[in-house]
Amino acid sequence: MPSSVIARMEYDQAKEILRIIFLSGNIYEYLAVPQAEYDAMRAATSKGTYLNVHIKGKYRYRKVA
Repeated sequence: MPSSVIARMEYDQAKEILRIIFLSGNIYEYLAVPQAEYDAMRAATSKGTYLNVHIKGKYRYRKVA
């Protein structure tokens, strides 16, 4: 199901970086995110809700753009 806030997600397995590209154009990278967490987010019905509940506030991040 398409997200109302997330345009795309990318994951760098070697570096454990989850990159979230928002529909607004903002890009954030979440650091040290395990593969299992990324897989769970991909499988979630609501990507935005999963991000808010399981990623934000639990992993360090940096704004890319």
